Amino acid sequence: MPIPGLHTYWPPLTHQGSLLHILVMAAVSPSIKKAVALFHALSDETRVALLERLKDGEQCVCELTDAMKAAQSRLSFHLKVLKDAGLVEDRREGRWMYYSLSSQAIEELEDLVDSLKKAAKSVGSAGRCC
Repeated sequence: MPIPGLHTYWPPLTHQGSLLHILVMAAVSPSIKKAVALFHALSDETRVALLERLKDGEQCVCELTDAMKAAQSRLSFHLKVLKDAGLVEDRREGRWMYYSLSSQAIEELEDLVDSLKKAAKSVGSAGRCC
């Protein structure tokens, strides 16, 4: 039964799914949020190809556009995802943007994968309940 006057204190939930997602993400630890951002950035073939290109060192966005045979706007979107995840760093020189790998983010990714490897090795059949 609805409580009279409740809507004046608590708005009706019209987007329960969105609210639940926001509440769950707020409760998730920063390290999990970072892992989600890293794995999201790595979940696209174009972004992984960009990281491969940047292994050879800093490159201008025009060089990446030519090498990837893709529109600059498309690459800018993918580079932004990589930058937001912390995987790449950028710097402006004149009108050009230069991108490079972030060694700190690569180390964080390595630590995350190592912790998962250790956990997988330590959990054997003895840890099962069934």
